[in-house]
Amino acid sequence: MKPLPYHQAFNRIRAEFLEMPGMQLTPEQVERLSGVESAICKAVLDDLVRAGFLYLSTNGSYCRRS
Repeated sequence: MKPLPYHQAFNRIRAEFLEMPGMQLTPEQVERLSGVESAICKAVLDDLVRAGFLYLSTNGSYCRRS
Protein backbone atom coordinates (compact mmCIF):
# COMPACT_ATOMS: atom_id res chain seq x y z
CA MET A 1 0.00 0.00 0.00
CA LYS A 2 1.36 3.40 -0.97
CA PRO A 3 1.66 5.83 1.98
CA LEU A 4 -0.80 8.71 1.95
CA PRO A 5 0.56 12.24 1.82
CA TYR A 6 0.00 14.21 5.02
CA HIS A 7 -2.86 16.33 3.64
CA GLN A 8 -4.85 13.29 2.47
CA ALA A 9 -4.19 11.49 5.74
CA PHE A 10 -5.34 14.56 7.70
CA ASN A 11 -8.60 14.72 5.74
CA ARG A 12 -9.24 10.98 6.04
CA ILE A 13 -8.66 10.83 9.81
CA ARG A 14 -10.70 13.98 10.44
CA ALA A 15 -13.56 12.57 8.32
CA GLU A 16 -13.59 9.34 10.33
CA PHE A 17 -14.10 11.29 13.56
CA LEU A 18 -16.77 13.49 11.94
CA GLU A 19 -18.72 10.48 10.67
CA MET A 20 -18.79 8.68 14.00
CA PRO A 21 -19.58 11.01 16.92
CA GLY A 22 -18.44 9.62 20.25
CA MET A 23 -15.75 7.46 18.66
CA GLN A 24 -12.72 6.86 20.90
CA LEU A 25 -9.66 5.30 19.29
CA THR A 26 -6.09 4.59 20.26
CA PRO A 27 -3.40 5.67 17.78
CA GLU A 28 -3.04 2.04 16.66
CA GLN A 29 -6.78 1.79 15.99
CA VAL A 30 -6.71 5.04 13.99
CA GLU A 31 -3.85 3.62 11.90
CA ARG A 32 -5.79 0.44 11.13
CA LEU A 33 -9.09 2.22 10.42
CA SER A 34 -7.60 4.90 8.19
CA GLY A 35 -4.78 2.93 6.56
CA VAL A 36 -2.33 5.70 7.44
CA GLU A 37 1.22 4.74 8.44
CA SER A 38 2.32 5.32 12.01
CA ALA A 39 4.49 8.46 11.76
CA ILE A 40 2.01 10.36 9.61
CA CYS A 41 -0.90 9.20 11.76
CA LYS A 42 0.83 10.48 14.90
CA ALA A 43 1.55 13.85 13.25
CA VAL A 44 -2.08 14.18 12.12
CA LEU A 45 -3.44 13.25 15.55
CA ASP A 46 -1.11 15.75 17.24
CA ASP A 47 -2.21 18.48 14.81
CA LEU A 48 -5.90 17.68 15.33
CA VAL A 49 -5.36 17.99 19.09
CA ARG A 50 -3.52 21.32 18.65
CA ALA A 51 -6.38 22.55 16.45
CA GLY A 52 -8.88 21.69 19.20
CA PHE A 53 -10.72 19.14 17.05
CA LEU A 54 -9.61 16.12 19.13
CA TYR A 55 -8.43 15.57 22.66
CA LEU A 56 -6.39 12.79 24.20
CA SER A 57 -8.27 11.07 27.00
CA THR A 58 -6.65 9.74 30.13
CA ASN A 59 -6.91 6.18 28.78
CA GLY A 60 -4.83 7.04 25.69
CA SER A 61 -7.72 7.26 23.23
CA TYR A 62 -8.39 10.16 20.90
CA CYS A 63 -11.88 11.66 21.05
CA ARG A 64 -13.60 14.42 19.13
CA ARG A 65 -14.35 17.61 21.01
CA SER A 66 -18.01 18.57 21.00
